[in-house]
Amino acid sequence: MRPDLNPRFVHVWRSGKELVSKKHKSFEGRTSLFVDELMFGNISLKLSKVKLADRGTYRCFVPALDREGDRPWRCDKDSAVSSPAIVSIDRLSAGVVLQCESKGWYPEPEVLWLDSEGNLLSAGPTETVRGPDDLYTVSSRVTVEKRPSNSFTCRVQQKNINQTRETEILMSDDFFEVQSSSSSIITGLAT
Repeated sequence: MRPDLNPRFVHVWRSGKELVSKKHKSFEGRTSLFVDELMFGNISLKLSKVKLADRGTYRCFVPALDREGDRPWRCDKDSAVSSPAIVSIDRLSAGVVLQCESKGWYPEPEVLWLDSEGNLLSAGPTETVRGPDDLYTVSSRVTVEKRPSNSFTCRVQQKNINQTRETEILMSDDFFEVQSSSSSIITGLAT
């Protein structure tokens, strides 16, 4: 249960069944127990499709044991964020523009671009959108030129909660060659 809600029940399990009618509407279809592990004392609550509004203190009550306990829960779990994805690659005469995006962050993260040696690349400003669920989507672009390894990393990190996600893109040398508009281009790309 969450004492700050009305009704306060997040999940009710009684006589081997979930009592859905007792549950707060915002948790419908999002909570479950590890039923096969109840006999071993695991009464953990699994919460799916986590939202920022799920932050708070959850209280567990087991009538048979006449015990109650508070468990603080922070909405900063790894499952809430997506790994960055390269969503756009544009070839220019000055190099190649890469764009990466990552969703589901809270608090707002920072985006860094790195070369194969881990050196920071100069990128444009990070675009940040805060969704109706209060979670952030971030997007960043960087222009890169041909290098010995042609390996680039987009890293999204939130230092306050010690969370980092990254993706690497390895580009073939051919991708950096400027072609005339009338010729066809075949490139190799691996992410």
